This record gives sequence, C-alpha cells and structure tokens, in this order.
Amino acid sequence: MKGIMKNAMSENMEDNGSLMLEGRNAVLEAFRAGKTVDKLFVLDGCTDGPVRTIVREAKKHDTIIQFVTKERLSSMSETGKHQGVIALTAAYGYASVEDLMKRAEQKGEDPFLILLDGIEDPHNLGAIIRTANLAGAHGVIIPKHRAAGLTAAAAKASAGALNYTPVAKVTNLVKTMEELKKKGLWFVCADMDGEEMYRLDLKGPLGLVIGNEGEGVSRLVRENCDFAASIPMRGDIDSLNASVAAGVLAYEIVRQRMS
Repeated sequence: MKGIMKNAMSENMEDNGSLMLEGRNAVLEAFRAGKTVDKLFVLDGCTDGPVRTIVREAKKHDTIIQFVTKERLSSMSETGKHQGVIALTAAYGYASVEDLMKRAEQKGEDPFLILLDGIEDPHNLGAIIRTANLAGAHGVIIPKHRAAGLTAAAAKASAGALNYTPVAKVTNLVKTMEELKKKGLWFVCADMDGEEMYRLDLKGPLGLVIGNEGEGVSRLVRENCDFAASIPMRGDIDSLNASVAAGVLAYEIVRQRMS
C-alpha cells in the first residue's frame, strides 16, 4: 500500500466510467498484471526509461496510445502527480472472438453474434449487451478505435448482462468478418435502404451488424455484409436509436430461429 501511494496512483472515474490510473508504477503494474487498458496518455516528448518501458508494454498489449501536452494530462489528473502517464482501464475484461464461437459450440447452437460498427455511447453499448443476452446471442464484438469500451457506464446500462455475455474487442472489424465467414457465418447489417427484415432468411450462423448512432454502418463493413435489413417505419421520423434497432432485429432473428 505504501508503494502504491508513493507512486501517486489514483483510481478515479472519468465521465465515461473508465477507471483512471495515474503514476508510472501503477500503470506499469496494471499492464504486467494483465489488466485491460483501453487507452494510455503519455506526456509528449517524455522519453526516459520508465516511460519507454510503459509505452513498450502498451504496444505489446495493442493499447491505444496518445501523446498529449502537459496541460492535457494535468487537466485529467486529480492528484497532480501523474508522472507523465495516465491509463484508462476497462471496467470488465474482454473475451476473444474464439471464446464467442466456443460458447455457441458448447451450447450446440448456430453462432449468433452482434457486431457494433462504431457505437460511441456507452449507454447504447450497455443496452445492446443486455439485448444480446436476452436474445441468446453468444457474444458482442466491438472495434478497438472510435467506439465505446467496457466502461462502468456501459456495465451499468447492461443491467448485469456483462457478467454473462462476453464482449470481444478487435482491431479490424472487416478482417474479423472475413475470418468468421470462413467459419460459416453470414452477416446482416441494419440499413434503412435494405430489404425489409421480414423478407430475409435470418436463420443459421449469423452476425448482426449495428452501425454508428449518426452515420450508420460504414461503407467497407456494409460491403462485407451478405444482407442489409431495414425495419418497417410507420411514423413521422425515419430512424430508431441504435440500441432499439439492435433489439428489433435481434428479436426477428429469435422469432425465425424459433419457427
């Protein structure tokens, strides 16, 4: 405990619910203990030995690294003793894509995965994880960049589902889809210009892709989907919240699997 305090470790919550670690020893110990670090902030121009070691560990763990000004680090820090490094860690650990596929195999079911293409709101992420659990999906896949991670806010919005539904984080969503296609999965994405969901065959090994809250599914991901599904709209506005759209489509998949 004394060693931790001397190195000015601070465990605080950012607005998005990530756990913040401050201090060189605290950050380095987190990497070496296998804790999931979503993002590392490093003082730009700081090249001494301990910081180089931390950056090396971050690269080894494929962590996002941002080199920032002293003012930026100081504004983030609550202790004022960040020692040139601040790490944001996930509230929950991530699974691998292989773990998700094994869950389907162990249950004797066709794989059903939900892939999120740039969901940035942790509350949407948590709500989708909750839906995934209730709909019987074997897991959720999220991209490493430009997307919400498993923060405390996401965990709270999942209402406990994160304890049962694994989430995998991948560097390249398109590459992951290509690899899963080789294992027999088909992919359907939510798209207002797609075929009405009731007309599609959504049985069998399937990945449901939900796009960003504002821009929808990105072009490359859309091109790698086998189908595009639209949700019938009868009101005066033309779009649903991303987590609601995920729920509607997930339960159409459930309906078809039960029929």
